[in-house]
Amino acid sequence: MTTIDHIFSPAFVREGAKKIFEETRAGNTHFHYHEEKLPAAVDFVMQTIRENYPDLNIPFHSRWGHFRPGNVDRSLWLKARIKDLDPLEQARIKWDLVIPSVLLDAGAGPAWKYREKETSREYTRSEGLGVASFHLFLSGAFSGDGKSLRSDAQGLSTVTAKLIEEAFQVTPLNPLVGVEGRTMLLRNLGTALENRAFFSDGRPGNLIDYLVGRFGRTIPATGLLRAVLDAFGPIWPGRESQEGVNLGDAWRHSRYGLIAFHKLSQWMSYSLVEPLLDAGLVVTGVEELTGLPEYRNGGLLLDAEVLTFKNRRDAEQTWGAESDLIIEWRALTVYLLDTIGAEIQRRLGKTPQEFPLAKVLEGGTWWAGRKLAATLRAGGVPPLNIKSDGTVF
Repeated sequence: MTTIDHIFSPAFVREGAKKIFEETRAGNTHFHYHEEKLPAAVDFVMQTIRENYPDLNIPFHSRWGHFRPGNVDRSLWLKARIKDLDPLEQARIKWDLVIPSVLLDAGAGPAWKYREKETSREYTRSEGLGVASFHLFLSGAFSGDGKSLRSDAQGLSTVTAKLIEEAFQVTPLNPLVGVEGRTMLLRNLGTALENRAFFSDGRPGNLIDYLVGRFGRTIPATGLLRAVLDAFGPIWPGRESQEGVNLGDAWRHSRYGLIAFHKLSQWMSYSLVEPLLDAGLVVTGVEELTGLPEYRNGGLLLDAEVLTFKNRRDAEQTWGAESDLIIEWRALTVYLLDTIGAEIQRRLGKTPQEFPLAKVLEGGTWWAGRKLAATLRAGGVPPLNIKSDGTVF
């Protein structure tokens, strides 16, 4: 039996991705792989990188980018309020913000939008969710007293669907997918924070103290991911488990066994790096984390026809995250993001350490996927229909 340690590693994610890729090349999955289409896809990603970041000064792909739409860096609003606190406390507060925000980041659906009072602008999808969650945190809604600039067990465990609907401006004409699922994740986070082994003061930001206590001021990215998986594992809906441990974003393929992705956990890990660096800590080995198998990165591969459905009618059906087809598509996304990332690094003359996947995603593939979708379908919807409950995509 594969150990929990291995299942919770990027290496296991890549092993499953490679297995599915090899089975696809052998004709044994729902997809065809078109190697001849890959260079054009890489060209498009390179073009997107050059347009978005001509100086190649690319931040990590993380939730922080979703606090900056409209050329407004809202993180500066938070930093101004906490600038007199010591660096580690500033980092804890940033984690108190970004961890619940990541959990609210599953697909919003094509009809939802958020109007920001401060800028009088409307935002949709990930940016809208980011901006809405940013203001919800600043309001103190995640704290036990309802006003403090922090998240804690008491505040999160009492979050209601009504609060989410009001904060995210949800109405029958402005529907948000998965409100109940998002509410459940935040309440489950509140329960997880009662584990004082990780959260000494019942705050998400206390995980920094756990990491510093274990690794000192130089933290390996794989150690950060493992802490996220261990500390937040109990929040996920019960799916696959082993030895009483919830395996989170890991799924049982009918033919190829357990395939793991840990997408939101890796997305969260990427999002936690920036506050650590701001506090003067060092994070090593970020390049060891994998690409994120969600509908923009995976959609790019379908829209660029690097992957095509064997059965065209599959594109018209709605698929659950547990289905073999979605497991295969996500695994192929992980594998091919590694392939694209390596070619981007080669073209730029950069090492994986200098230009990790976190930069390839932020500079190129995620935005390329969104851009291509917008040219092909009204509203830029994904090229396949995913049933989201607010906890996966």
